[in-house]
Amino acid sequence: MKYSIIIAVYNRLEEVKELLESAEKLEGNRCLFELLFVDDGSKDGFKEFIEQYHSASGLQIRAIYQQNQGPGAARNYGMSKAQGEYFIFVDSDCMFPPQWLAEIEKAQNEHHYDAFGGPDTCHPSFSPLLKAINYSMTSFIGTGGTRGNKKHVGRFYPRSFNMGISRKVYDTIGGMGGLRHGQDMDYSMRIYNAGFKVGLIADAYVYHKRRTSIPKFFRQIFNWGVARINLSRRHPHTLKPIHLLPALLIVGLVVLELCTFFTGQNYPPVHFVWNIVDYGLMFVCLFAFFQSLFRYRNIIVAFLSIITLLIQVFAYGFGLLWGGWNALLGKEVKGFSKNYYGNKKS
Repeated sequence: MKYSIIIAVYNRLEEVKELLESAEKLEGNRCLFELLFVDDGSKDGFKEFIEQYHSASGLQIRAIYQQNQGPGAARNYGMSKAQGEYFIFVDSDCMFPPQWLAEIEKAQNEHHYDAFGGPDTCHPSFSPLLKAINYSMTSFIGTGGTRGNKKHVGRFYPRSFNMGISRKVYDTIGGMGGLRHGQDMDYSMRIYNAGFKVGLIADAYVYHKRRTSIPKFFRQIFNWGVARINLSRRHPHTLKPIHLLPALLIVGLVVLELCTFFTGQNYPPVHFVWNIVDYGLMFVCLFAFFQSLFRYRNIIVAFLSIITLLIQVFAYGFGLLWGGWNALLGKEVKGFSKNYYGNKKS
């Protein structure tokens, strides 16, 4: 067996059903891979469902179980029980296009990566909000292309929604660490530090539902800002000036508001700066609107893309500031954890 596709699961039964429906349509020899579900203490009937599930296409499916310890521990447990030469992590809220594994196999036969990753995108059936979130998280203006675009800012780091490693990587550096947020990025950085060959397989994308509401999306991006601080403490060389821009924007706006309060908006320097801010914001919003409209051909998605892009920038900035403040105080930096995945624990 070449590939063990490891899916950590916690109270996501309906998503698992969608994932399996797409997995049944995967191209390729069924002897080449297994689906290994790691149940992290679900209470929604997952165990009963998966043990009664019969694959119409001959998928090799296994499930193992642990008490609730979080997705990192679940993935580590999965690696310890996997049978493949390569371990591929996929989130439970993802779906596969039919050619997904074939693209991975094609790239591996050519490049022999020790670790690799693919992009995430949205399925045509997804709601306008999910498409807008997809825009803000995958567009160059939103994330700099770091989630799997061929053109991206800085080094590509595979992430656990669509990430593969060889057994050799696991045997050399072990499993994922204990970071609550950003543990997949930490793992990718450790892989690079160990000198392994890492590559992007741009055509091996997955459909990713991500967060299904604005509050959940805000919490997720806030936690990314917190994660950046945690990652910089472990890997100082990875923190770049571009990562700090959202936080600097927030600080700049606060300073500008204070200047306006004490001097009045008609004070020429303050008025000039406000004009720059207003026109800059207008340009970004119009750019996002028309780029999203061109991509999705849906005016509702285009309007929502403006909202999700602004949320992404400000939530990330607030997460950076919160994480940085706690780090300066010598405290452990944590983000949202309760109800992060819509449950009491994650």
